[in-house]
Amino acid sequence: MRVDIWSDVVCPWCYVGKARFDRALDAFEHRGEVVVHFHSYELAPGLPRGGSEPLLDALARKVADVPAAEIARREHRVADAARAEGLDYRSDRRNGSTFDLHRLLHLAADAGRRSEAVAALNQAHFGAARDVFDPEVAVEVFTGAGLDPVEIRRVLAGDAYADRVFADERAAHDLRITGVPFVVIDGTVGVSGARPTELFTRALDQAWARRPRQRVA
Repeated sequence: MRVDIWSDVVCPWCYVGKARFDRALDAFEHRGEVVVHFHSYELAPGLPRGGSEPLLDALARKVADVPAAEIARREHRVADAARAEGLDYRSDRRNGSTFDLHRLLHLAADAGRRSEAVAALNQAHFGAARDVFDPEVAVEVFTGAGLDPVEIRRVLAGDAYADRVFADERAAHDLRITGVPFVVIDGTVGVSGARPTELFTRALDQAWARRPRQRVA
């Protein structure tokens, strides 16, 4: 059974949602027959690449009509949700274009290190508030996940994997995905948002039940 997940690396609800989905998947009776495919999604595709700014500054500019107290309340809410899942979470992190980070995640997928790269990136960004948008920090983070630093620098210096990022985003557009995380299970069940683990469990069971039964000769 195939699972497709669209997410952005700076999306805190994607961070929380992944932990909840992983817990549901680990307990799923047919876990060994599930293959998960991750897809790129940029929440702010127009940001300039290679730079960053404090997260709260970016949020204040993005939602200029929202009071600072409300922005802080929303951040506290997701922080509480992350910590409830046992995740490290800091609000003093930075924000920037995720395009190059998505390209590196495709490199990691080709190297068979996608899970390790996602974990390392999440820990660096959400857990340690490191500036993962700085190319040198990105090289260090992905090297720590088991990738070749020469290959990482090669990707950052060019446009490798850009086509895959664009393809993921076109697929999201075709599916009318307007927010992440978004999970599609076996092409039949869609789950939008960082839903509770119990809902992901029901979705997995539902998708499995819809699969065509194999006839026994």
